[in-house]
Amino acid sequence: MLDVNLKAPEYYINRELSFLDFNWRVLAQAHDESLPLLERIRFLGISCSNLDEFFEIRVAGLKQRMELGSLSGGPDGMSVPEQLTAIHERAMALVKDQYDLLNQLVFPALAAHGIQFVNAKTLTARQHAWLADQFAKEVEPVLTPLGLDPARPFPRIQNKSQNFIVRLSGKDAFGRDAELAVVQVPRSLPRIIKLPQTDEAPGTTHFVFLSAVISTFIAQLFSGMTVVGAWQFRVTRNSDLFVDDEEVDNLLRAIEGELAQRRYGAAVRLETSMDCPEDITTFLLKHFALTKDDLYQVNGPVNLNRLMSLYDLLDRPDLKYAPVTPAIPRRVVAKEDIFAVMRDSDLLLHHPFESFVPVIDLLRQASTDPQVLAIKQTLYRTGPQSPIVDALVEAARHGKEVTVIIELMARFDEAANIALATRLQEAGAHVMYGVVGYKTHAKLIMVVRREHGKLRRYCHLGTGNYHPSTARFYTDYGLFTCDEAMGEDLHELFLQLTSPTRVATMQKVLQSPFTLHEGLLEKARREMEFARQGKPARIIAKLNALIEPQIIQTLYQASMAGVKVDLIVRGICALRPGITGVSENITVRSVIGRFLEHSRVYYFQNGGEPELFCASADWMDRNFFRRIEVCFPVGHKHREQILEDLETYLADNTQAWELRAAGEYERRTPGDKAAISAQTTLLRRYSQSTE
Repeated sequence: MLDVNLKAPEYYINRELSFLDFNWRVLAQAHDESLPLLERIRFLGISCSNLDEFFEIRVAGLKQRMELGSLSGGPDGMSVPEQLTAIHERAMALVKDQYDLLNQLVFPALAAHGIQFVNAKTLTARQHAWLADQFAKEVEPVLTPLGLDPARPFPRIQNKSQNFIVRLSGKDAFGRDAELAVVQVPRSLPRIIKLPQTDEAPGTTHFVFLSAVISTFIAQLFSGMTVVGAWQFRVTRNSDLFVDDEEVDNLLRAIEGELAQRRYGAAVRLETSMDCPEDITTFLLKHFALTKDDLYQVNGPVNLNRLMSLYDLLDRPDLKYAPVTPAIPRRVVAKEDIFAVMRDSDLLLHHPFESFVPVIDLLRQASTDPQVLAIKQTLYRTGPQSPIVDALVEAARHGKEVTVIIELMARFDEAANIALATRLQEAGAHVMYGVVGYKTHAKLIMVVRREHGKLRRYCHLGTGNYHPSTARFYTDYGLFTCDEAMGEDLHELFLQLTSPTRVATMQKVLQSPFTLHEGLLEKARREMEFARQGKPARIIAKLNALIEPQIIQTLYQASMAGVKVDLIVRGICALRPGITGVSENITVRSVIGRFLEHSRVYYFQNGGEPELFCASADWMDRNFFRRIEVCFPVGHKHREQILEDLETYLADNTQAWELRAAGEYERRTPGDKAAISAQTTLLRRYSQSTE
């Protein structure tokens, strides 16, 4: 093995720039003319929403570090100022592409399908009259124009809210000169308005952005004044919550306090319409303590992710993906008793190709089964109206011992989780918030049932959240088992989460923050030894992100030892594949398609006795050291099934992007071979399943 410094910066890709590359791949779906039009628009909206969160969390964090004087970078060697400069350059190009796509492709394509967006210049007289009436009745009453002068300072602007800054001339009712005002647009108003059908354009559906309506009629808010101009603006703020683990004595109350402040965190980005004058943008930048590098001027409505609402406003199945009915394994259909199914053998489900309903059925059946004594579950994200929570509430009301570990710090779901915690507590469930300082990210259910005078544990372990809605478009695996050793492991895990206890010795499960990181390193080193012995050696990992340096260095060492390493990494990847002498045996691919690839799977060939694990953890520092995660083995029958799925992803030549050593992604194409889409193949395969 060559003597190579595997910590050298040239062997790492910056995580922030890697995320922006991922968002480019998402936006590429919106460019793909083979996809239904409304699905392309959703991808455009997703790319905008992703960028919002990137600024709220990642850019905000970098700015905080710079303010505190911490300028050093990560493994890639880029300093904080260098990262912010590179982010600005790439984000500007990304935003330009988003709006070019909107104006040059989306609007014309919609028009070709009889769907038109109108504005002040294209409104017909009848449409103008209808909107004037709507503005007077539905919009103007909830708007409050706020003048700017020494007695009326600049209002507080909420994070990502829609606003107008208005230039005026003339004197107000008190004889004062009025120059500037701000109009804040309440979130209660729909951002896209559907106009009534008219005889003027039969067969055409017309929409208008709320921003265009307000721009058209904004003068009515300033009676007696002249509106010189009105321009949209939007501020993105730091939205990361800070809770001091050592000082807090009530986690729920501390988070509730932080949530109230999230809307008004430090500004990190200013968006304005393209025609906003320079003196106005300078004024806004100064007010929000931002620089020109924080300014993004757009050629269209600010906040394009609102465009996703068009999907539900249009009943156009011809412009959407064909509906999918998730499969249910035949042995589940044949037996109404989910416990009987699990006693026969383990059950593995692959969502969304297979239904999430059996997970809900497990809890529903347990909630009323007189033989069930206790239910224990972790909840990270589950949705505000959840049948999962309904079943837990029902179980508590039936006198079951219900214990729920709710992760209050699940980003952007904190408020919903607080509400769920309150509801469960009111029903009589024991609600815990895990371990202070460690997010509970594991996905676990354990049902304790009395059978023939003994207790038996029925378990569900997953790679994704207990969220029925996202289970329809996130790919995840879920294992149902009543294996005794697995049940004992989960029992120990729940003890850790609810009470002071020792670090348990697990029989089957690897766990963060204790055994997962080192366990994976040991398995990778074992593959190296097999390779040195001339035996086949292979690692396959399917992840959402790969950035932890020691794991990356070990994968480089494995490649140098002759281990074949295939990585399927949807999003951020700091590893550089294909470097001669270092990573030439490593491939990295990202699959972007109809469903969000979310499952985490680790495969080790192990000298002909393969091991395959599913997990809740990506290969990131936080997952290994600052979260409670679970990695669980999958038995032979289901191992072969998952391995076949992985090989399908590795064969994809239509929705897969391959990472090159230079850090650039290249989309795979079929060429003269048959086209293979992994997700389409899996939909077909699971619909024909006979298990």
